[in-house]
Amino acid sequence: MITAAREAVDLLIQAAGSWEFEDTLHGLRDREWMALRFLARANRFSRTPSGLAQFVGTTRATASQTVKRLEDKGYLQRRSSDEDKRSVILDVTQRGETILLRDPIAQLVHAVATLELGANNFRDLLRQILEQLDARRDRHHADNCRKCIFLTEASGDTRRKQPEYTCRFFRADIGESEIDLLCFNFERRERGAFSA
Repeated sequence: MITAAREAVDLLIQAAGSWEFEDTLHGLRDREWMALRFLARANRFSRTPSGLAQFVGTTRATASQTVKRLEDKGYLQRRSSDEDKRSVILDVTQRGETILLRDPIAQLVHAVATLELGANNFRDLLRQILEQLDARRDRHHADNCRKCIFLTEASGDTRRKQPEYTCRFFRADIGESEIDLLCFNFERRERGAFSA
């Protein structure tokens, strides 16, 4: 069992070559790709300099330098938060969406999608591993709202126009299109609820 586990980790390390590399690829460093990828998949609450810093695993100052480089290339733009004008939201521009079509992890995504055991099973296994690692380090990782304890399904009068979901952490309405985006304030809900 340990041998198989060691072999699996060795293979994961080799697969990391698709997202960790020296120099640049299509004009972006690996950390810039990671930042752009996260910001394209993150919800409105996590598309902040501090959310990016947490996800990339760096200081806020280093994340700000990455953001500046991506802004200079036209891949990101800043805007004031609707909820708090002092806060900044980072949005991927159309040019950023276009460069993401050349994302170096695209081949890895395709390989996972064609797995015999299924992409959902592989995702769930990796999620379990990450949760074990997070528990040992006393930290948490970004994941989608659908699996978060803070997500509640809206109830009440179906004749009135009401939000479909609410985030109790941010005390904000969440639309159907947002519940599969990444959030850094994610906390795992019990298995089974809202599973996808």
